[in-house]
Amino acid sequence: MPAYAPAALLFLVFCVSVLRERRRFSNAVILGLAVLCALGALLYRLARSGSPSVPYVVGALAALAAVALLVLVCFLFLNGVRMLRKEGRSPSNLLSLLAALAILGVVALLATAAVVRTPVLIGLATAAGGLALYFAFLFLCFVCYAFLYGRLRVRRRADFVVVLGSGLIGGSTVPPLLAGRLKRGRAVHARLTGRGGSPVLITSGGQGPDEDLPESHAMADHLIAQGFPAHLIEREDRSTNTEENLRYSRAIMEKAKPGYRCVVVTNNYHAFRAALTARRVGIRGQVVGSPTAAYFWPNAMLREFTAILVDYRQSNAAMCVIIVLGGVAAWYAA
Repeated sequence: MPAYAPAALLFLVFCVSVLRERRRFSNAVILGLAVLCALGALLYRLARSGSPSVPYVVGALAALAAVALLVLVCFLFLNGVRMLRKEGRSPSNLLSLLAALAILGVVALLATAAVVRTPVLIGLATAAGGLALYFAFLFLCFVCYAFLYGRLRVRRRADFVVVLGSGLIGGSTVPPLLAGRLKRGRAVHARLTGRGGSPVLITSGGQGPDEDLPESHAMADHLIAQGFPAHLIEREDRSTNTEENLRYSRAIMEKAKPGYRCVVVTNNYHAFRAALTARRVGIRGQVVGSPTAAYFWPNAMLREFTAILVDYRQSNAAMCVIIVLGGVAAWYAA
């Protein structure tokens, strides 16, 4: 059992950290490390058991990993093609396709280095493999914890429901994605009202250069047309991105009620990153997500993950430098 002590300790740290503040990316990393330590302890005990089935188990795990990698590449490639057909050829819609090509590139480099075994290829393969493992680990941590975060229950008391905006169709029409956010916002508002509260719903979004009116006004009109009381809507119409959505909405809430609590509504793929941003700007509340079309989700999660890497660019850059230096060391040692 001592082999499982690091995993147990990390899981305890994870639980304490979530209880103190659930909106931290470090929670995702700690959970991932706990799982890695648990798997390492399991493999260690299996190897120490001396069972004749150990080679077969290891072979089966290796084969399963290879098949999973092949399935992942095919899935990302097909999803990338579908994104291009449905959403257009913008750079953000290429992420699934680029991820599939990156995985194939790293696998090809590792296979070539294993066969040719020149110092340069060994160094490049070491660096590329290390970077791939690092980003794959972070991505899995992000996806798993984002899934868990999205299933945390909304606190019983909230004074505001903030719905984050997105682009309008034709400059004035609420698109289906934003309509889904507004529907979830109404559901959260109804639940809080049913518990005896009287929250105000804030529609948050400014006016883009290709829009005829601020997003928040179009969102409010959409809600009112569906029967939502107009006097319970507050419009935040200055923001141009998620951080400004939250900063300007916070100013409205603090002015109306300094000790406020709120629930922020966005799409499910965006909920965890919005929660990280909410913590950074000092929002007192939780973020919940509305459903997103299945084909859109993989590419959107990759986009959110890329944005989080940029948000934590200093620590990620430091880790990348260390990994690349490891590749240089392998080059010299070969």
